[in-house]
Amino acid sequence: MKYAIISVFLHSAFNAAAEKLVLKLVQSLIYKIQGMFRVIFLLAPVFVCFFWAIALRGDKKKVGNPRNFLSIFMLLTGLLFTAHFLYFSHLYDVYVFIEIPSHLIGLSIFPLYHIYFRLLTVDEHFTIKKHAKYLIFPVGVVLMYGVAVLFTPLQVYKSWLFNLPIDGSSAASIRVLEAFRMAVRITFVIVLVRSLVGNYLLLRKYGHLAEQFYSDIVDAKQKNARNINHIILASGILSFVITTIGRSLLLPSDWVIYFGWTLFSILLFLIGDSGIRQKVINPSVDPDNSEDLPATTAKISIKDEEIFWNKIRDEFTQNKIHLDCKLNILDLVSNVGSNRTYISFIINKQCNQNFCSFVNGFRLEEMKQVYLENQRLNQEDLAHRCGFGSVNSMKRTISARLGISFSEFKNQINEESINKRLQVYSSCEFFEKINAID
Repeated sequence: MKYAIISVFLHSAFNAAAEKLVLKLVQSLIYKIQGMFRVIFLLAPVFVCFFWAIALRGDKKKVGNPRNFLSIFMLLTGLLFTAHFLYFSHLYDVYVFIEIPSHLIGLSIFPLYHIYFRLLTVDEHFTIKKHAKYLIFPVGVVLMYGVAVLFTPLQVYKSWLFNLPIDGSSAASIRVLEAFRMAVRITFVIVLVRSLVGNYLLLRKYGHLAEQFYSDIVDAKQKNARNINHIILASGILSFVITTIGRSLLLPSDWVIYFGWTLFSILLFLIGDSGIRQKVINPSVDPDNSEDLPATTAKISIKDEEIFWNKIRDEFTQNKIHLDCKLNILDLVSNVGSNRTYISFIINKQCNQNFCSFVNGFRLEEMKQVYLENQRLNQEDLAHRCGFGSVNSMKRTISARLGISFSEFKNQINEESINKRLQVYSSCEFFEKINAID
């Protein structure tokens, strides 16, 4: 009996110890999994930025073009999120030395983004002389903040930066640092608003030039550039909200990081995806789109205008150059033997249309014929055969020119075909009645 009691006691003690051990192991595993997820979410924007920094990089001979400049923008953004990772991973001894450079990058991001838009519209290359003025203000604010940090004892600075207890004798230094922190936040808002407004004005002023150059409506309407502007606005608002809340309040909250950094990753991916598709809005600033013949504004004679107009029509009606989805006005200029200014002027005068609208009119007529010949074609094949760069481009063209959907356009084609057949049938019936009377 005695041994049985001891055995039961030992068994119970063993089970209790085993339960405690299992519970501790589970808690440790959950903690490690949470830490792993935290690291993954914190590094996700870094990986997205570095991916696009590589993917956007093109020919080294075109370092000054917008896409390659956007690659630099994504690289710097990746470095900024690397700094955030160090802070939220409690690597304070490392972060304390890169805090000021991270502010420099953070305040320069939006001016650099505005410079990217200038490269799309008015500037051929990035140069320090031309574009430094957009960076002077944020750089100046960060430099003054850096001077304030240099005059603050390192231990006091670290305690203030990471919300640790601070000796009351350092109150003056803390007030100075708080003032510059507020200045950094105000500067962030100023450069964000200035960049977004500046980009909007550039699109408004130069956007029509893309319609005179590209035949694809997606390129001509600057859809990707407008998307980037909206995404940057969303990113700026999210950054401001997180900055206002304060990183110290985010440290214990994994779910806020999961949500915020997931949004950042998605927005940054969309910036890269739109940027890799976006072409120069004002092709006259792109060396690849320059033409040998100068774009003169001299008045063209009526006789020459008629000759060029006949050549232009022949290119579309006989040679069907509109079936080339990559067609731009320089291809037409090369075939006709004139220059871009003359060709745009003639098309606008004869048809009251820009180049993009003019070309897509022929593509829609081609689409009617192709669809009637084979109504079983899928959308991709139909778009390809008619010269559209994509299904999206085809649908956007139909919507822009006719104000109807793709399915409505197909129904309209079928109705027109039926009406034509009825007209032919009625004419035949009419002549049969006449012959019967005779």
